[in-house]
Amino acid sequence: MSSLVAFSIVAAMLVGTMAFGFLAVGKIKMSPQELVIGNRSFGTILLSLLFAGETITSFTFLGAAGWAYSRGAPAFYILAYLPLGLIVLFLCGPLLWRRAREFNFLTNADYFASIYESRLLGLLVAVCGVFFLVLYLTVQLTGIQILLEIAGYGSVKGISAGAIAFFLIVIFVLFNGLRGVAWVSVIKDVLVLGAVLFAGVIIPIHFFGSPLHLFERLREAHPDWLTLRSGTMPNGTVWFVSTVLVNAVGIITWPHAAAAIYSAKNEASIRRNAMLLPFYQVILVLVLFAGFSALLVTPGLKGDDADQSFMRVVQTHYSAWVVGVVAGAGCLAGLVPGSSMILAAGSLIAKNIVGTFSQSFAQKHQTALTRISVLLVAMFAFVSWATARSTLVSMLLVAANGAAQFLPGILLSLSDRRPSALSIGSGLVVSLLFLCWTAAVKLPLISGISVGFVALVLNFAMVGLITLTSHFGQRLRQSGREPADR
Repeated sequence: MSSLVAFSIVAAMLVGTMAFGFLAVGKIKMSPQELVIGNRSFGTILLSLLFAGETITSFTFLGAAGWAYSRGAPAFYILAYLPLGLIVLFLCGPLLWRRAREFNFLTNADYFASIYESRLLGLLVAVCGVFFLVLYLTVQLTGIQILLEIAGYGSVKGISAGAIAFFLIVIFVLFNGLRGVAWVSVIKDVLVLGAVLFAGVIIPIHFFGSPLHLFERLREAHPDWLTLRSGTMPNGTVWFVSTVLVNAVGIITWPHAAAAIYSAKNEASIRRNAMLLPFYQVILVLVLFAGFSALLVTPGLKGDDADQSFMRVVQTHYSAWVVGVVAGAGCLAGLVPGSSMILAAGSLIAKNIVGTFSQSFAQKHQTALTRISVLLVAMFAFVSWATARSTLVSMLLVAANGAAQFLPGILLSLSDRRPSALSIGSGLVVSLLFLCWTAAVKLPLISGISVGFVALVLNFAMVGLITLTSHFGQRLRQSGREPADR
């Protein structure tokens, strides 16, 4: 009976949210530009809903609490990287938007291909972007599975239920595009805020009397839990700083983040959002409170089970309808940003992968190709998730490390003397090969530094090396021609 109540509430929340999205944008004609970037018409409010929808995910809902439960202070990196990333957005976002509007870019691969005058570089960026987005989508699917299994009280398999919910949102994306994702974020954000207020405020009051008493109990039971390890120790201060830097640049390097920037009506909308979005950090703080509460109420969870920590507290100590509301909000936290990721990946395949080999065909059938690509990405993400599991934070860090490698190409494109496409592509390839190698051999952290940060340094170094070599070779050729000219 409890599972029926909880699942009915989850289903009602999902169906109701989707219906709201259809009503909001159902009559708008879906051209490629409308489908992928909302026809570049999002003002401050709609853009803030889109950015917030992409920021608050199932990782926020479960992974942050899981790390607060299992690791303590290292989880605070989640609070630090977004404000730093918003500084990057404030400074670079308007410049990227201006070029995207001038040259009619729809994807970040369009940007690379045009700015560096290389369709092959655009193809490389598109392939890598799709891969990183699939990894990020597995984070959302893992979160949905955890929430649906808890809502089912053990009677429902999360894989089948998650598949149904996930492909429902795919259908929604096919017909409503990025504008629909932004509108349904209204409902999602309200429900998620209510859920985390319950998790971060009501649960500490219920078990400890107040959030203050929660931290007093936490200090007694785990004296060093809120203290970062020093220097180069695992998850220490060096790791913390380098991980924050790598994740912060994602606000302009992720393909779906680029689509959000391109969807803005003007530069002022981007700058206003960079100032407004830090307020969403309150949600993350409350989620960490929930993780700390779960550590004291339900100790002993190991590995992947840590991601379920605060939801297990809700399942054990509260009514089924409460479980349903919290689980439904969490499912929306995975499904809504997952929609923008699927859409970004589909547009990369349609425009920059298929388009590289058959540009006329891709342009003629771009909307249909994007929709087909969305389905293919969704199925690939689902299969990848079903066959390779990990903790939510671990999967997100792998994807974030990869997406950060687009940074050299973006930053150097803003300079007057841009490097060549060869140097940008080589830097990207070398850094990604390094990340794959470290993942394959399970290389320990170098002096405690995030592997993504080391890869980024290698990336910049390779770009610089090839650029200098190219300039040196060019000077040699010029000097060799000078005597003949005379």
